[in-house]
Order: sequence, then structure tokens, then C-alpha cells
Amino acid sequence: MDSCNSSASAKSFFLVGFPALQDYQLPLFLVFLLFYLLILVGNIAIITVVVVDPKLHKPMYFFLTNLSVLDILFTTTTIPKMLAMFLVDAKTISFQACFLQMYSFHGLTVTEALILVVMSYDRYEAICNPLHYAVKMTKRMNIQLAASAWITALIIPAPVMIQTSQLAFGETTKVYHCFCDHLAVVQAACPDFGATFQTFLGFCIAMTVSLVPLMLVVVSYTHIIISILKINSKEGRSKAFSTCTSHLIVVGTYYSSIAVAYVSYRARMPIDIHVMSNVVFAILTPLLNPLIYTLRNKEVKRAVKQFIFSKIFPLTKKM
Repeated sequence: MDSCNSSASAKSFFLVGFPALQDYQLPLFLVFLLFYLLILVGNIAIITVVVVDPKLHKPMYFFLTNLSVLDILFTTTTIPKMLAMFLVDAKTISFQACFLQMYSFHGLTVTEALILVVMSYDRYEAICNPLHYAVKMTKRMNIQLAASAWITALIIPAPVMIQTSQLAFGETTKVYHCFCDHLAVVQAACPDFGATFQTFLGFCIAMTVSLVPLMLVVVSYTHIIISILKINSKEGRSKAFSTCTSHLIVVGTYYSSIAVAYVSYRARMPIDIHVMSNVVFAILTPLLNPLIYTLRNKEVKRAVKQFIFSKIFPLTKKM
């Protein structure tokens, strides 16, 4: 192991990846390349149909485009480097690049949690206050809500990232992960009180930025369900609830993957399982979001079909 020096001497980190899967680098490359392409195609398709279809120019779909842009950025911070690791064994990452990746990954993680809260608030206003919905959810309000989520989320991780960069590392430090996750980097630092405190602080912040948004989503949907149950007609209740199912599935997927990653860490599972659970969290939601909204949302499904057959594969006119 390298001798511990000040963080100024740390020139690079060595990403170990999956220790038990070192002989399966090419299959891993192909699998993650497929996932990345599906994420890009799916989310770009969502953004495109929302932009080009006037019928989708609604607050709900404005926030959906934010989620799709977020998912593209979120996966782009980690997967390209992982692909290089698996294909050409490029496991070394510079000190600066590692902390930029770490900040981007955790900042965008928080952004996703807050965007999901904003989307639940939009559904709350649409169902609980339908008469005032158009007045409250104006274009300006939508932009303010989305911007607040992005800016707040990018501010929250900054102090922790700066403090972590001041820890002592060896000149080349092994990080047992596929990317620069905060916990993995802190565990790779020279053992001292600062590293222990950073682990505790990172855990507290992670729980806060996960549980508080989750509680806000739960509160919103509690009011939404109460309002739906007050609707007299069965058809009206079904229609109101159908506008929320896609978002609920996305929220469930997002927090389930977080829970799996948390349990794998707290249960002291083998390093490969812990790394894989974090990688699944980084990939699963961006991969499933376009599929969920395409299959569950009738308006998005219609817009996608119309775009495919009118723009990509236009039907030939009858002779």
C-alpha cells in the first residue's frame, strides 16, 4: 500500500471494479454498453416527442423532460469510464477527475430525488386543486420549480466533496468500486478521524436527501389518494389514478434501488455485491424511466407512435 501523504500528493486513483469478475471484462463491456445505448435512445426519444408534440406541452411533461435530461447526464458521469475500464483496462482516474465524477454523481442523485418531489407536487395540484391548476402551474412556475431542484441539489454535496478532497491519500490509491462513489473514496483514504467523520457525515446527508424527499412524495400522494377516493364515478377515479401510476412506479424503482444499495453496505456483504448494488442504482432508474412512461402513459405512447410513423418511417401513400 502507498504511504499516506497530504491530499495534494494524491495524483490518481485506481478503480478496482468488480474483483470477482476480472475475467469477464468483455461481457461486462457489452452488457453495460447495451444498457447505456438503451438509456440514451429511450430518454432522447422522450425529450424529442415532448418537444415536437404540442399536445405534450404541459407541466407534467415539462418535468418529465427534466427527468430524461437528468438520467442522460446521470449515467454519462459513470458509464463511459466504466466502459473504458472493461474494454481497455483503463482503471486509473486522476484526482481531479475522480472528485468531479463524485460531485456530479451525488449532485445528480439529489436532483433526481427533488425532481420526483416536484412531479408529485404537480400531480397534487392537478388532482386536488384542478380548478386552480392552470393558474398555479404556469410556465414561469414550472421553470422556477425545476430550477430550484437543480440548483439546490448541486449545492448540497459541494461542502462534503471539498472536505473529502482534503483527506490524506496515497499517491495512487485503490478504490474498490467502478466509479468514484463518496463512500468508496473515503474508505480508500488513510485511516484517521477525518475519514471516519466523513463516512458518518456522508451517511447523514445521504439519509437526509433521500428520506426528506420521500416523505414529501408520501405526503403528496396521501392527499392525492384521499381526493381520488372522494370522486363519485368509478371512471373518474380510474382516470385520475392513471395519471399518477407512471410516476409512482418510477418513485418505487428509485427508492428500491437506494434501499438495496444501503442494505448491501450495512449488511457487510462481499465487495462485489456492494459495488453491483451501487451500479444497479446508477443504471436501473434511467433505464426503466422511458419504458415506464412509454408503456404506462397513453399520451406519451401515442406521441411516440405518431413520431415514429410520421417522422422516422412515414407511411407511403396509396397508389
